[in-house]
Order: sequence, then structure tokens, then C-alpha cells
Amino acid sequence: MLVLVSAGIECRVDRTPEGYAVLVSAADAARAIWAVEAYERENRPVPVTVPPPVVDHGGKWAGFVMGAVLVLAFRFTGGRGEASSWFVAGAADAHDILDGEWWRTITALTLHSDPSHLIGNLVGGVLLAMAVCRTVGPGLGAWLILLAGAGGNALNAILRGPPHISVGASTAVLGAVGVLSGLASVRAIRDGAGIGRAWIPFAAGLGLLAMIGAGESTDLGAHFFGFLVGVVMGAGAALIPVPGLRTQRVLAALALAVVPIAWFLALR
Repeated sequence: MLVLVSAGIECRVDRTPEGYAVLVSAADAARAIWAVEAYERENRPVPVTVPPPVVDHGGKWAGFVMGAVLVLAFRFTGGRGEASSWFVAGAADAHDILDGEWWRTITALTLHSDPSHLIGNLVGGVLLAMAVCRTVGPGLGAWLILLAGAGGNALNAILRGPPHISVGASTAVLGAVGVLSGLASVRAIRDGAGIGRAWIPFAAGLGLLAMIGAGESTDLGAHFFGFLVGVVMGAGAALIPVPGLRTQRVLAALALAVVPIAWFLALR
């Protein structure tokens, strides 16, 4: 009735055998129906979209495992200034990588010049590894980060060539940023957000690359290529189902085994 009154339509309420009814003159009937329907259209309840729950695929401790591996490796290898034989055998030396020593792309990820270099990579690396592994699982996440780091070192060696040498987990850390960007971009397209919105995660990843991967003493090439490989790996992972728990455990064990295997090849 209030809708009709506000529209300037005369009406009254009468009691009928079926209940109460709002009555208008025949001349105002069409206008009254239009006013009521317009009110109902404008005030139709908006469906509440409940966001899907955040699913933790078992990656809660993945970041801490990664951090523990890096700390343990530094305990054995020491810093670059100690003239350690570990650096001679395991650094990402472009000449040796191009000569077939592919394992250096992995061993170099566990070498750090000094404690500050290690701590810098631990701060972001632990959190980013947790984010990746909570999204796709600890096993698949570990492989995505490892391959992004190794792939970044390989591309850096190929494109920069000798005598370039690189060490540090930062290539894998920026690879994790790329993985998250690739995952989010492809999932946005898949969920109907459109190409325009899908660029937002990629742009955010580039922003992080600029903030944490472009310092004066950093290897910008390795960081950029690690990020780029991570984007490709993350985009691919977004297109496949998340593996089950048993598969995740197998993948995680294999990822952990790759590092000592690479070092075995480096030191043999």
C-alpha cells in the first residue's frame, strides 16, 4: 500500500473472504501493477555468495621444512668467504652448467654467501613456500618451487653465459612468487573473471619481484627467470587436479631426495 501511496495512486484496504486486499480504481489498475512490480524488481533479495573455504592441502609445515634444509645446508657449506669447496662444486657456474653439470642448478639454491644472505631468503621463502604448499599440497608445491628455482638458474646460465656464477635460494623464492601468480591468474580465468582481472595476480607478482628481487647486489637475471618459470609452472598446476594425500607424500619425499642426490653428483 505504501508503494501505491508514494506513487500517488489512490487506494484502500478492504477485508475479503480470502483476507485483506488493496483496492484501486479500474483507471489506476495498470499503473498500480507496474508500481508494485517495479518495487519488487528493485528490492529483490541479492543472493549472498559464500566464498569457498580455504583448503589447506597439508602444506602447513612445508615452509619450515624448506627453512630447515637451507639452515642445515649452510651449517655444512659455510659462506662464500670461507673458500669452501662446496661453492666450487655446487655454485651455478654458467660454464659448467652448459657443459652438462645440470645438478648445479639445484645445489646452488642451497648455497649462501653469508648469514645475512641466508636470513634474507629465509624470511620470505618460508612464508611463500607455505602459501604455495597450502594451495596445491606439500609434494606438488615442493616440486613447483624446486623446478622454478632450478629452471631459473638454467635459463640464467644459458642467456648470460660464462663466466657468470650464481648462488642462493632467492631464485626459488621468486619462483614461488611466480607459481602463486600463475595459479591465481589461470584460476581467475577459469572462474569467469576475464582476461583483464587475470592480469592482476601477475602484476602483483611483478611488483613483488621489483621489491624483493631487484637490489644492487642481487642476481636480477636469476630472479626474473625464476619468477618466469614459476608463472609457467603455476599456470600448468592450475589446470590439473590437486593430487591426493598419498601422492603428495611420495612427491614430497622425492623432492627432498633430489637435493642430496644433486650434491652427491656435485661432490663425486
